[in-house]
Amino acid sequence: MPKGPRGEKRPADVIGNAIKVARIAVGDERDEIEDDGKDPAAKALGAKGGAARANSLSAAKRSEIAKKAAQKRWRKD
Repeated sequence: MPKGPRGEKRPADVIGNAIKVARIAVGDERDEIEDDGKDPAAKALGAKGGAARANSLSAAKRSEIAKKAAQKRWRKD
């Protein structure tokens, strides 16, 4: 069975998934999200720090970091 972005189980077919999402939206089913064990306050601070770092970097430095990340992501092992 496929998993959603947070590891939750979802139906494999498109229609079944649409029905599940509709039932969750209406309130007939609960969307069970597993706890990842991380502190919510720490996650919020991490997101805040990432945004602050992005704002402090120049456009050239951000571009350099992005190019380096893309090279690592797409390299052949």
